[in-house]
Amino acid sequence: MNATGSVITPSASRQADLLVQGGIVMTPSGAERIDVACAQGRIVALGDLCGTWSAETTLDATGLHVLPGVIDSQVHFREPGLTHKENLEAGTRGAVLGGVTAIFEMPNTAPLTLNAADLQAKLDAARGRAWCDHAFYVGGSAVNAEQLAELENLPGCAGVKVFMGSSFGDLLADDDEVLRRILRHGRRRLAVHAEDEARLRERKHIAVDSADVRQHPVWRDVDSALMATQRIVRLAVECGRRLHVLHVSTAEEMAFLAACKHRVTVEVTPHHLTLQAPECYERLGSLAQMNPPVREQHHQDALWQAIRNGLVDVIGSDHAPHTLQERAKPYPQSPSGMTGVQTLLPVMLDHVHAGRLSLQRLVDLTSAGPARIFGIEGKGRIALGYDADFSIVDLRAQRIIRKDWIASVSGWTPYDGQAVTGWPIHTVVRGCCVVRDEALTGEPQGTAVRFLESWSQETRGASDA
Repeated sequence: MNATGSVITPSASRQADLLVQGGIVMTPSGAERIDVACAQGRIVALGDLCGTWSAETTLDATGLHVLPGVIDSQVHFREPGLTHKENLEAGTRGAVLGGVTAIFEMPNTAPLTLNAADLQAKLDAARGRAWCDHAFYVGGSAVNAEQLAELENLPGCAGVKVFMGSSFGDLLADDDEVLRRILRHGRRRLAVHAEDEARLRERKHIAVDSADVRQHPVWRDVDSALMATQRIVRLAVECGRRLHVLHVSTAEEMAFLAACKHRVTVEVTPHHLTLQAPECYERLGSLAQMNPPVREQHHQDALWQAIRNGLVDVIGSDHAPHTLQERAKPYPQSPSGMTGVQTLLPVMLDHVHAGRLSLQRLVDLTSAGPARIFGIEGKGRIALGYDADFSIVDLRAQRIIRKDWIASVSGWTPYDGQAVTGWPIHTVVRGCCVVRDEALTGEPQGTAVRFLESWSQETRGASDA
């Protein structure tokens, strides 16, 4: 038995495909200075393996921390249809360069991801091009509500995503009866973008009349978010469905959601934790424009408090790039969304360095948390039998984030020029080292994320958990 309490089963040959040696490994029991042996994409041994195991590939992690692979459960990679902004190859390449080993991609592409053929087209497009593992959301809509229970269980489906605001056409679900139909068809946790579409339309004149991006959080105010969040939670209680509320941005929502944790999980984003209004709008202009908006300091303080008190379950990047040419349009014609998958881990490691959260808490928010709440099979922790996914980082490395490092087709980052402490050095996906010494290596070998069958077969009565 090793220091983690896991039994090491000897193999006849003690031969691994990959041996990670000398690092400080973040196990479920905490940080341990142990080695990790990997074979056929899985972890097969943990402990002091020097001299007892050999491997085809050895990775020296001396002075580094070995984290369970980071899972970014909210990205928009724009393929198909919008590949002038982003695509699956570039998006996943940026992911692994930033230490991310798996992503969940959103359905607002062209065509929208609304049926089995749409989902399969994305899985086919990712084959041989995706650098990390992946799953794709199906959009919850009036046109497919009755099919969602079947669609959410298809291989490679991350679940159902609902846009209550900030969307268009068949993907916009802002009517209570439509939302009830969606909520009643399916058992997996439903992800939701909660902004009140009617209020946004009523208040859009604020943005139009001002033509000033600093008015973005005034137009899309606290009530726009809070009203939608309260409404979808009420409907979820009525329909017996679990929710995952994406990119929560306000103190008021956090106060409300604290009483709903038996049914609702919570995501926050690095940009809401890092950027502040009005300074970010004055410095970056429309490059700081996101939905929901980056808000004032007291909202950010509430998000950090929610991380400290355990209310937040997941950090997702909401990577949603547009080209610089599109972003240069006068506000509010400028589209909302920024790159984020590649900078998620560096930005959050810098917050660890600053003492805003512990490394163990970051692991929970970016690995164990997503695996737990979405029922991901074999990911989210460094333990025997789990996928050999590792984000190997140097907590002391000092770097400056530069736009020329960004792999995204859009080629920019709101963090250009920002100094950070903490940086991804190696990225391992199912035992394959795809980034070594900060450089891409090998070929794209990402596959569809697997989900636990029992997760989607729960009875509706158990969905309160």
